[in-house]
Amino acid sequence: MKTEFHPDYHPAVFVDMSTGARFITRSTKTSEKKEVIDGVEHNVISMGVTSDSHPFFTGQKQFVDTEGRIDKFQKRFGTVRRAKKPKLSAE
Repeated sequence: MKTEFHPDYHPAVFVDMSTGARFITRSTKTSEKKEVIDGVEHNVISMGVTSDSHPFFTGQKQFVDTEGRIDKFQKRFGTVRRAKKPKLSAE
């Protein structure tokens, strides 16, 4: 690895703010808040959403789509008419 080309990786712990889940990894991101885990100082980075709280990974839905996407589009933009294809003349 080139020493001046690649960013510095630091030990980090990402903390989910809603569930408290912790993910220990390495990152280029640093923070003022530090925590010692297994004798190694880690940067503590708070996250709003992680795989522990995201609806896709948990299987829960946060919102219910009461209208279909096509209905929403038509309500918002009106009925869209397509242009007819031009006829090709066989000359």
